[in-house]
Amino acid sequence: MQSQQIWLFGLILALFGLMLFTTNVGALSLTWQDLLGMSGNESQWKIWFNIRLPRILLAVIVGVALAISGALFQGLFHNPMADPGLIGVNSGAALAVAIAILMPSLLPTEFVLYSTMIAAFIGSVIVSILIYVLSVRSKASVHKLLLAGIAVNALCFACVGVLTYLSNDQQLRQFTLWTMGSLGQAQWKPLIAAASIILPVSVYAFSLANKLNILQLGDEEALYLGIEVVRLKKQLILIGALLVGVSVAVSGAIGFIGLVIPHLVRFKLGADHRWVLPASALCGAILLLIADTVARIAISPAELPVGMLTSLIGAPYFLWLVLRYKEVH
Repeated sequence: MQSQQIWLFGLILALFGLMLFTTNVGALSLTWQDLLGMSGNESQWKIWFNIRLPRILLAVIVGVALAISGALFQGLFHNPMADPGLIGVNSGAALAVAIAILMPSLLPTEFVLYSTMIAAFIGSVIVSILIYVLSVRSKASVHKLLLAGIAVNALCFACVGVLTYLSNDQQLRQFTLWTMGSLGQAQWKPLIAAASIILPVSVYAFSLANKLNILQLGDEEALYLGIEVVRLKKQLILIGALLVGVSVAVSGAIGFIGLVIPHLVRFKLGADHRWVLPASALCGAILLLIADTVARIAISPAELPVGMLTSLIGAPYFLWLVLRYKEVH
């Protein structure tokens, strides 16, 4: 028990230290001496407050959401290789974004700057509602939901393929960049909107940790111990889908954090979700913050898509994970 507390405390210190460091790293290097004693130069402070700080906080918020959703889905499906995109939320968001890019007139002109964010959130919500309906009809059978998620993914990506075929070069490039994920459009308004949903939902997810632990014993045992299994599974599905949907809306598609982080945390802290969920949240924030910092400075003044970097980190780990499970079984 003591070791888990030490790990969490260390992760909290590491995250705050990394946040302090990365706010001053970029195409224009800043120092705390410059910011605290600028001798009347307000441009550095504006860069720090209006560009750097929102981006750092957005990376933390999105990393928290993706990692928690991954931990929830892995616990729900009893599968360490489960991914937040498993049930089709990402593909639903991608389809909505493709529609918004190809037919921009669907949204009022005052929402043009936030069209992809709005579309991604709407697509995620629609898929979440569909998942909820399916969970009601299947009585929250995880196997049926898994198959339904595969079907939703296939259908949405088939529609995306048709839309990309019909798009012009500019629209295709815009959609491709969105699918790679980026935090470059971080601003205070979308950050506050995302945080107002992600933070309370994450806290509620933490409150379900004990019930999720009991669910690992099996449905019958959980029912015997007083857990409303069907209701709990619906809650977990909707919480995970909402976290992914909001994250995709503000950052684009960023993969592998929900897959890699919870599994890595279980190696160190065990399978108790009272520790897995908060530790996954902290590690997800740290990983995405590191990836975004590298994306900002690797080819400065240009930027790399952060989703591409997380895939470069996550894909080899996923391959190692597959090989490891082959050896064990």
